[in-house]
Amino acid sequence: MLKRFFFENVAQTSEKPLGIQIKNAKGVYLYDENNRPYIDCISGISVSNLGHSNPIVIEAIKKQLDQHMHLMVYGEIIQETQVELANYLTKILPQHLNSVYFVNSGSEAVEGAMKLAKRYTGKNDFVALNSAYHGSSHGALSLMSDPYFQHKFAPLLPGISFLEQNDITAIESLITEKTAAVFIEPIMSEKGYLPCSLEFLEKIKERCQTTGALLIFDEIQSGMGRTGEMFAFQHHHVQPDVLLLAKSFGGGLPLGAFITNKTVMNCLVDNPVLGHITTFGGHPVSCAAALASIKLIHNKELLDSIKQKEHLFRTLLNHPKIKQITGLGLMLAVELEEKEFCRKVIDQCVEDGLLIDWFLFAENKIRIAPPLIIENQEIEMICKIILKNLNT
Repeated sequence: MLKRFFFENVAQTSEKPLGIQIKNAKGVYLYDENNRPYIDCISGISVSNLGHSNPIVIEAIKKQLDQHMHLMVYGEIIQETQVELANYLTKILPQHLNSVYFVNSGSEAVEGAMKLAKRYTGKNDFVALNSAYHGSSHGALSLMSDPYFQHKFAPLLPGISFLEQNDITAIESLITEKTAAVFIEPIMSEKGYLPCSLEFLEKIKERCQTTGALLIFDEIQSGMGRTGEMFAFQHHHVQPDVLLLAKSFGGGLPLGAFITNKTVMNCLVDNPVLGHITTFGGHPVSCAAALASIKLIHNKELLDSIKQKEHLFRTLLNHPKIKQITGLGLMLAVELEEKEFCRKVIDQCVEDGLLIDWFLFAENKIRIAPPLIIENQEIEMICKIILKNLNT
């Protein structure tokens, strides 16, 4: 009955949803109505970095619920969890990233950053990467190069140019004096977890400094420990002017943020007043979950384990039908020859109790992004199921 109502009354986003009815979840497992377990190998698309039902996060949520929920539109009333979370974040980030604007989602973080860049620089143009994904709202969708996802919603924002990942030859011509900001995923998510090269990021940073454009890193998927560092940009020395967070940032609840220097952020305060505003952004319950979660992830033992877990995946997933494995940490993509075969393998894995997925711009790749708390035994189980279905 519940499944019938799901298809009748819940708005659908695809023609063939998974349609699995989940009753509860714990650790790296989801359990359906018959209590059948599924290993979660995608973390709700890089959301559940601490797995499901973490007791410390749940306790933080309960504590906040006993105090209060929503009080007032964003930015008017001092709320303890917001302040504590912003303070903790700025302490673990580079010194210039010291002002946090909380929103509800990744798309909203992108939209806020676009407005911020226009307001601060006085410019209107943007540069993004081909096959990047920054969200589905109108501004964020404008930063997507794929016409398949754009054309039914045109016209979108003008003045958007697209740069090929790691192509340093086009940087100077595309990033100009008219560019307000350059949006970069340090590890391109929906292209199949492809890291940007250090040289590429260095050249972009240099060009942004020359032209006065803001360099914006979208770490909505790559942040919060997924690569073995708290943030992917910490694997090298190139730092953004603006950092975007969401997904796992909320500890399982809706939360996003754009973070920059206070001098830059203050341009949204006046002319006009309320240059950016949100009702529920930085909801105290979400901030409580996020603060508990980020403290747990910002743990040397957990972060140090990510590299070993990556190595185990790469070692065990040794098969002639696997062309290569791209990515970093527990943000991996298994490349197969054809998308049709990839879909078949994914479907068969789900039938075998392994929840995995593909990528928007890399349909021949299997997404490997389990909770960071995953143990070696569960990694071995995941690889065994994938290898079994590669042979069918």
